[in-house]
Amino acid sequence: MVMTFAEAIDACIDEMADLLRSVRRHLHAHPEPSLEEYRTTEELARILGDAGILIRIAPTGRGLIAGPEPEPGSDGPPRVALRADIDALRMQDAKLAVPYRSTCAGVMHACGHDAHTAMALGAALALHRCREHLPRAIPWRAIFQPAEETGDGALEMIRAGAMEGVSAIVALHVDPELGVGRVARRAGVLTADCRDLKVEVRGRGGHAARPHQAIDPIAAAVRFVSAVYQEVPRSVDVREPVVVTFGMFHGGQANNVIPDTVCLEGTLRSLSQAARERACAAIQAIARGVNAATGAEIQVEFLQGVDPVINDPGVMDALSRAAAEVVGPDKVGEIPHPSLGGEDFAAYLRLAPGAMLRLGVAGAAGWPALHSPRFDIDERALVIGAKILARSVVLLSEGGSGHA
Repeated sequence: MVMTFAEAIDACIDEMADLLRSVRRHLHAHPEPSLEEYRTTEELARILGDAGILIRIAPTGRGLIAGPEPEPGSDGPPRVALRADIDALRMQDAKLAVPYRSTCAGVMHACGHDAHTAMALGAALALHRCREHLPRAIPWRAIFQPAEETGDGALEMIRAGAMEGVSAIVALHVDPELGVGRVARRAGVLTADCRDLKVEVRGRGGHAARPHQAIDPIAAAVRFVSAVYQEVPRSVDVREPVVVTFGMFHGGQANNVIPDTVCLEGTLRSLSQAARERACAAIQAIARGVNAATGAEIQVEFLQGVDPVINDPGVMDALSRAAAEVVGPDKVGEIPHPSLGGEDFAAYLRLAPGAMLRLGVAGAAGWPALHSPRFDIDERALVIGAKILARSVVLLSEGGSGHA
């Protein structure tokens, strides 16, 4: 009996279940933070190279591109890319009872990038091993990018040629709020526009017992942050979600000395350009007001961040169709609202239409949230995700969509 391409891909990935789990656990136990993913890149290059897949390591030595390259001058079907991120977060793994707990102090995979990598690896291996079962030669590409958490990795891979000749791109992101075997989709805006904030508050230092002789930058910074938290939400259309959060506050070295300077860092997240511009204007106005009231000079710098992920409806239809074939149509749900999280997958979408699907990874007892020090996944999701990615590549290469 001749197997269909879908049956061949599924069977191949089922056979790789132990390998995918092993790769994921190895990465989880040996995480590398953003901009330091050299060993992870080498390990992936070894596995893919040993399988006979053509690879290109990025010039930085972090991140790689894998997949067949077209013959010079050939005019075949469109090339579809699948993307995974390989970096970990700088935080301590608090899981004590699992053998794959992070062995690197202060670094762990708390956002599922180890799972994303294992799933993309499984899809790439399946597409390569099952190429004789495919309807025709499928020009696919797997992108394993570094530094998603810092927003640098996608641009690095684009500069390395990752999107040359790519007509569509797909990705998955694990979701610990969804049970394993379920997926969630959303056409249109999926994640937020994110901008980093750097704020310097300059006062005049002095003795803690004589604040009237100083200009206290800590007092001014507290006033500034409080005003931002209160006033920015009221300066933007209430129908437009905007979040400003300060996560870093640095100032002073002694408890009895008023310092000269305080530095703050935070993020501004929004779902539209208009909302972002209104929020930025409000923050600058608050800085001027606190300066007038306290005498402290407040300099606010808005740094380039990541654009919103806007899922292409056609690519999302193909990705959803692949998911429905794997888990069943009743297990494919809708995401009602965009997330205010950031995702540098957006950079690829400037160059080709693409879409990202949420993949359930929660077991029966549930799992801690993303970026939790106890984050983990139900590893049955690895096979599911690999099948969805591989099937979606073939569907898109054939011009398929949910309406095909």
